[in-house]
Amino acid sequence: MKRKRSSSRSEITDRNLLLNKIKDFTRSVVENLCNGRSPVVILDRFRNYCTNQTGNCTCSFDLPKSKEILVSFQRECYARRMDILVRVLLIVQQLLQENKHASKRDIYYMHPSVFSEQAVVDRTINDICILLSCSRHNLNVVSVGKGLVMGWLRFVEGERKFDCIKSPSTGHSIPVHVEEVKDILSIADYILVVEKETVFQRLANDSFCDTHRCIVITGRGYPDVSTRRFLRLLIEKLCLPVYCLVDCDPYGFDILTIYRFGSMEMAYDAKSLCVPEIRWLGAFPSDSENYQLPEQCLFPLTAEDKKKAEAMLLRCYLQHEVPQWRSELQAMLQRGVKFEIEALSVFSISFLSDEYIPSKIQNVVHI
Repeated sequence: MKRKRSSSRSEITDRNLLLNKIKDFTRSVVENLCNGRSPVVILDRFRNYCTNQTGNCTCSFDLPKSKEILVSFQRECYARRMDILVRVLLIVQQLLQENKHASKRDIYYMHPSVFSEQAVVDRTINDICILLSCSRHNLNVVSVGKGLVMGWLRFVEGERKFDCIKSPSTGHSIPVHVEEVKDILSIADYILVVEKETVFQRLANDSFCDTHRCIVITGRGYPDVSTRRFLRLLIEKLCLPVYCLVDCDPYGFDILTIYRFGSMEMAYDAKSLCVPEIRWLGAFPSDSENYQLPEQCLFPLTAEDKKKAEAMLLRCYLQHEVPQWRSELQAMLQRGVKFEIEALSVFSISFLSDEYIPSKIQNVVHI
């Protein structure tokens, strides 16, 4: 378990409310078992998209799409899930009582023979969040932070001060405890989210933030919860335009949609994690022609790439909210090729920093 930390009055109140909910739930489970009744758990199921192509989509971040009912005596698999749910709830209860934090991996190793794999713990944590109507960080369950930030930004996390402005092109780790971030100050003109650490380091090496007044963030691939929460917080506090730069391939596109719409796994908490303001800066399929990338920089889409792209085309939010994104994904499939952002280095090592990003933002070439 992670270190104990001090709490504000509101955090203590929230923690006590959750502890009361856990106590009520575990008491009802024990009472049912003592009276020979099967404990029943009703879990709302949320979706941030569907694949309904009839135009009758009713997806909503706020409303559950269905319910899952677990009757523990009815099936062996339900009994196992109930066992795991109660075990993880008791761990969460201990974390809240002692005001300590733990990662999902920490929790897995508390009962590895029972949980069998990490995915079981991950799903159970999500179930508990739905059951208690809270976000994961409210349970004192944290992810191992992997995001990075640099640029014209200053903030405080707990008792620790982050002054990125002193050296704008130096990367700093994004805080894990985003709820402790306060006193956010910035004179940036925009926020730039880049998919990969290699691109982040390219911009840092080029001193991009020294010559462009901005904030640059990377989630190092698929972003963790802390990175998404931190980005959401910056936008709420600073009200800055935000752009996203990803590889021109189905996985880069999927990462873009997670920033914009959230993930299916955490659809119950999408409203606090998604960034509807984000604009896609590139790389677009058409960039390969517009910038005359050599054939050696282009790679054919694999069968797996095509399968993923075709599945994403069915997502309702692409058709209803960002049809231009969907058109670009279709264009990628039609061209049958993909390329990485770093392919732009074929022109010069700093082409991305000196030409591509500045010209796109200045000329409003984003969707």
